[in-house]
Amino acid sequence: MATSPESEHPIKAYGYAARAPSGSLSPLVFSRRATGEKDVRFKVLYCGICHTDLHLAKNDWGITKHEIVGVVTEVGSKVEKFKVGDKVGVGYLVGSCRSCKNCASDYEQYCPKQVATGGFTYFDGTQTYGGYSDHMVSDEHFVLHWPENLPLDSGAPLLCAGITTYSPLRYFGLDKPGTKVGVVGLGGLGHIAVKMAKLLAEVTVFSTSMAKKQEAIEGLKADHFINSRDEDQMKAAMGTLDGIIDTVSANHPILPLLAHLQHMESLFFLEYHRNHLI
Repeated sequence: MATSPESEHPIKAYGYAARAPSGSLSPLVFSRRATGEKDVRFKVLYCGICHTDLHLAKNDWGITKHEIVGVVTEVGSKVEKFKVGDKVGVGYLVGSCRSCKNCASDYEQYCPKQVATGGFTYFDGTQTYGGYSDHMVSDEHFVLHWPENLPLDSGAPLLCAGITTYSPLRYFGLDKPGTKVGVVGLGGLGHIAVKMAKLLAEVTVFSTSMAKKQEAIEGLKADHFINSRDEDQMKAAMGTLDGIIDTVSANHPILPLLAHLQHMESLFFLEYHRNHLI
């Protein structure tokens, strides 16, 4: 009987996994690979819960557990950027080919050979299990130094929701003073999108729930709140925004949102649902 790649690795790990579409988690004992010459091994202290994890637990997707922070316990012989005791984080990726055009341009997330933090097969044949465990190992290229003034627990979601919302703001120039940005939805991605945009831009929150108004205006300091079911409020804001970040995963009307953009501006979808592709 052939030996599985996992059983060939001697370093045991203890974590939690969903074994059925019910989404219930139970303990799992598995193996991590030995620390390679460019690897960083760290003790996992916190791992955020992303909406993606809920999809995986219910057998919708195959990626999970990617908002991981901890403290380095071992480094490989050729690791240059980390030492034992450093606070670190790992996000969505733990591997890529490092040689294609995308990798050379720092867009490893588009690499055809990318290896996600959970639910993928690493280059040595082992499974990646993500961060719901006691320790983890990753190539140092995909490990981040953790700022001393950023709490590990509350900061962990920045490794997914944070970069997901900041990326379009930065890449498309929506992080400049005087920019007017709309945020659709006020859930996990939405509230971080508001915080990111509010650093420099004027922010308008769109929601179907009036119960979110106080949180948006008083809690997150958004400049405006629009009930997207109120036709008068929607009409009053038409053509006023430089960009809109849509964070809603449920099916919802798109055309009314487009009318709020100024000429030649963009709407960015940060959530995904299977029905969006049908």
